[in-house]
Amino acid sequence: MRPATVALSCGPTLVVAPHPDDETLGCGGLIALLRQAQVPVWVVLVSDGTMSHPGSRRYPPAARQALREAELREALARLGVADAALTCLARPDGRVAADDAQALEQLAQLLLTTRPATVLTPWRRDPHPDHRATTELVQQALAQLPTAPRVLEYVVWAWERAAPADVPLPQEVQGWRLDIRSALDQKQHALAAHTSQLPNGPIDDDPTGFYLAPSMLAHFAQPFETYLEPLFPAEA
Repeated sequence: MRPATVALSCGPTLVVAPHPDDETLGCGGLIALLRQAQVPVWVVLVSDGTMSHPGSRRYPPAARQALREAELREALARLGVADAALTCLARPDGRVAADDAQALEQLAQLLLTTRPATVLTPWRRDPHPDHRATTELVQQALAQLPTAPRVLEYVVWAWERAAPADVPLPQEVQGWRLDIRSALDQKQHALAAHTSQLPNGPIDDDPTGFYLAPSMLAHFAQPFETYLEPLFPAEA
């Protein structure tokens, strides 16, 4: 466990989220701590988020995308991140591809523009294909920089769905926890903005639609966040 003050060692930080809500689930506490100290934070949303409720008629794809982006903007506002600091790549939800040349170019350009000291990206083997593809894109974009920033990988679905092969190996990362007690209420307030992903959300006409189960949410109500820091650059 590392104290909350360690968050400041990240410096200006770029957060890459496959879907709206991943940013808050995986690293909302760290984002809040950085912004409390007025450290710049930028967020990249990779997918359009439309596959959470694919059977909804009241919320067709364009409406789902608009709703989820609005939820994300509200969550970021609650974490202290300016609206202008969000970039949406709008890649197809469920089909984020590691060989997406357009997404790679956008990520690389954003890295060159912002020059973050730290990049936050999903755990490379987080058991969701969009999460894995997102981190592969990040790795490729980082390889184009003259000097790579620090990289921290955050965990979302591995808490519940990790297969043995998905678990981090001692020789590839150093795992540590960040004390976020002072930002936990702020993180939970931000997570509450993602109403469409929570039980009894506004998209109620798709019985097969996704929502974050209480057992899943419990992992992110802890007074700490877990980060995996690569010991060596991951293979792109």
